[in-house]
Amino acid sequence: MTVGVLALQGDFREHCETLHRIGADPVEVRLPRQLASVNHLIIPGGESTTIGRLLALYGMLEPLRARAGRDLAVWGTCAGTILLAREILDQKRGGQPTLGVMDITVRRNAYGSQLDSFELSIEASAFGEGPLHGVFIRAPQIESIGRGVEAIARLPGGGIVAARQGRLLATTFHPELTGDARVHRYFLEL
Repeated sequence: MTVGVLALQGDFREHCETLHRIGADPVEVRLPRQLASVNHLIIPGGESTTIGRLLALYGMLEPLRARAGRDLAVWGTCAGTILLAREILDQKRGGQPTLGVMDITVRRNAYGSQLDSFELSIEASAFGEGPLHGVFIRAPQIESIGRGVEAIARLPGGGIVAARQGRLLATTFHPELTGDARVHRYFLEL
């Protein structure tokens, strides 16, 4: 297994550090040839519009769409979740390049601006015993899921913050910022 972390923009270094800590040797993916060498890919948090435009600029949108969920397990955190989503409710005029491979509907910045970012314990038994520490930074929310998609973590009020569709994983929070590697281990098993 070879795990890659999309390293075009965002908090890819934190994902790489977490992967190193659990014994994986991640590849920083910036070009199509690097993408072709991995069978697991993390799309980090950052700015979804910028990441989408860079994916298009570097010719990685179509190769990612063709492989995602098939011979490539893909995990999107925060901005990565937006890029995976089939539908974005509050997309800016003209839209943004996205992958649209996961049957979820998301709302960008669902909880407000950067100042409204927060941390909260999340019950998510799919990732193991005990609550996860969720870090939500200008976070999206998964508003709805389609057939074949499982909500695997929710906020106490019921909002979906993690979902899985086969070999596709989406989290609206940032596990890489907490020191807890359970979600990374879970992803590597997909």
